[in-house]
Amino acid sequence: MAALRLVLAMMFAGSVFIQMVVLSLLTRDVSTADPDFAMIRTPMVILTVLAILAGQVAVVCVWGLLTMARRGTVFSTGAFRLVHLVIGAFAAASLLTFGLGVALAPGEAVAPGVVLLIGGVAVMLASVALIVLVLKALLEQAVARDVEARTLRTELDEVI
Repeated sequence: MAALRLVLAMMFAGSVFIQMVVLSLLTRDVSTADPDFAMIRTPMVILTVLAILAGQVAVVCVWGLLTMARRGTVFSTGAFRLVHLVIGAFAAASLLTFGLGVALAPGEAVAPGVVLLIGGVAVMLASVALIVLVLKALLEQAVARDVEARTLRTELDEVI
């Protein structure tokens, strides 16, 4: 679990670095570039920042789920809020990435292959949201089994 926490912390720090440094440099470079790029600068920066923010939300929620797992409380209804946020974050990131591809598609500013790659990333992010949705169904089953086991233990204690 410590390795996962380290990876999550590095992902979060890296995303903050990208938001602060790289995107500010990108904004400056694009504004001084070809007029075709200047037209797409604002949507590109806004959509990218929002997609990174969605990733940060997912990282924070996974950290919370990891904390719940360490405490032994992950099989509770409280975990569903975090799982719903992870699903929403990946779905939002997918839509924002697709929107970025749509914003970059018209004109000659960006090669069609790059737009296609961005579309592929959007599909991959949507598939992660669907995978987490399946894992949520497994969590629901585990929570139901845990509640059933507690009920049976209570009934057995009463009988004994």
